[in-house]
Amino acid sequence: MPEHGPAVTAAIAGELTLLDPEVRRSPERVAALLHPDFHEFGASGRHWGRAAIIASLAENTDLESPPVVASRMRGVELAPGLVHLTFDTECDGRRAHRSSLWRRTEAGWLLYFHQATPFGERPA
Repeated sequence: MPEHGPAVTAAIAGELTLLDPEVRRSPERVAALLHPDFHEFGASGRHWGRAAIIASLAENTDLESPPVVASRMRGVELAPGLVHLTFDTECDGRRAHRSSLWRRTEAGWLLYFHQATPFGERPA
């Protein structure tokens, strides 16, 4: 991974934390990483709000399930306090290109927006 500054490092750490099954099962831990205005366009095409995604992750994350594996993660600080991450994930044969916006707040770096787009073939 190329070198990057502390803002990108913080956003990557937050993103990887959100992929941890133990964190995903905890509504409190997920809520601590999501901005109050968080929203997501999921791989399913569904638009998720903050409360809905917290509840869904808590009820659908099984520690016995295969882990979500992230690859090709890259980040850029778009402006002071705003980081854009892109990466791919694979879980149980499903792959998605992902894009996240992380904002620095008084509470720390919080995920403000996320989008997932499914894909079949591994990109070059």
